[in-house]
Amino acid sequence: MTETQGWIAGLFLLFACLVYTFWPENVFASQRQKTQLDYLLERKDQLYENLRDLNFEFRAGKYPEEDFNVQRAQLENEAAQLLAEIDHLHQA
Repeated sequence: MTETQGWIAGLFLLFACLVYTFWPENVFASQRQKTQLDYLLERKDQLYENLRDLNFEFRAGKYPEEDFNVQRAQLENEAAQLLAEIDHLHQA
């Protein structure tokens, strides 16, 4: 390969990378619109993760029992309200 062919190949590769990166209609880069149900399901997953973390940290001795009970009750109440709202959206 000559030096000129190397430059042409390099410029072509650079151009291809720029087009791939900045092309406005990249299929994988476009996102669909999230519905309220999508947000509620994400929030439910986050609440469950928070409850698991809280239980783990309580067992590790990082929380006194009174604080653990208060925080757990708050998270469980929020999860119950969220599940009721999700059920309402599923029925509609």
